[in-house]
Amino acid sequence: MSNNSGKLYVVATPIGNLADFSARGVAILTQVDLIAAEDTRHVRMLLGHYGISNKLLSLHQHNELKASGALLEKLQQGLSIALVSDAGTPLLSDPGMPLVKMAREAGIEVSPVPGACALIAALSVAGLPVSRFLFEGFLPEPPRRARHFFRKGGTGS
Repeated sequence: MSNNSGKLYVVATPIGNLADFSARGVAILTQVDLIAAEDTRHVRMLLGHYGISNKLLSLHQHNELKASGALLEKLQQGLSIALVSDAGTPLLSDPGMPLVKMAREAGIEVSPVPGACALIAALSVAGLPVSRFLFEGFLPEPPRRARHFFRKGGTGS
């Protein structure tokens, strides 16, 4: 790791109930230089609830390749960045993979800040045996592709 490079935090955000945000998540979002958000309008509500006023940048599925390159430069300049999605954990069916991959390849420390996860929350209340499960992400669209997905056993798209 480079001594003068920044740090990338992958921060899980609450799913629906803002009170579910961890104290560490609040601290990280307060302390970082920048917050890269999937939807800045949505994340502003979370930040407002906790009195956080850090600078927000947009990183979503339509700009993530270009934005990730610019954010990598900032990390290499020594800035710290928090990556957040609208709700839950970034990269799990949400944007952020290019940024995390670029940062790791550049030797920049990437640190998870755990919290809410829709998958685990759903499994915990489903009443199903969950000692083993497979996560395939969102179902393909349109419905005919979803039906095909299930017909072939739900492995890949």
